[in-house]
Amino acid sequence: MNVGPGIRRRRRALELTLADVARRAGVSVPFLSQVENGRSRPSMNSLQRIADALDTTAVALLAAAEAPRPVDVVRASAPPATEGGVRPLVRGQQPLHALEFTGGHGWDREYRHAGDEILYVADGSAEVEADGTRYVLERGDTLYCAAELPHRWRPLEPGTRVVMVGISSP
Repeated sequence: MNVGPGIRRRRRALELTLADVARRAGVSVPFLSQVENGRSRPSMNSLQRIADALDTTAVALLAAAEAPRPVDVVRASAPPATEGGVRPLVRGQQPLHALEFTGGHGWDREYRHAGDEILYVADGSAEVEADGTRYVLERGDTLYCAAELPHRWRPLEPGTRVVMVGISSP
């Protein structure tokens, strides 16, 4: 999945230059150009910073990478969309989004979403902070987070896989 075209469309819709977005996101212009042209995949952290610079979300940029599909199969062998192993499980601009995270996820940032969200730990364990309370989730555990509640999470061991499913914001 190439997130570059969606980033470019959003940047142009906002009438921003590569330099404007790179400065806001704290990335280099050459890197942003390579991402837009599909020659480089951003880390999830970089994608989130680019999304912030474009006043959108990383999930929206991932969804914008492909057209909606009424039926879609995402194979386990599908490559991740970002460096670091974030793999969309639902492709295109759909009302439902699902991402599989393998390995790291930043603890340094709280998230708030317009839609409800669940986190499911497929392998390993994760620490989640939701609405000011911390939880340790083990393999098979699920955490539900209502819309707009501040939350963040991180894996507690190598190889942790977390599936995040949520309702996309309008």
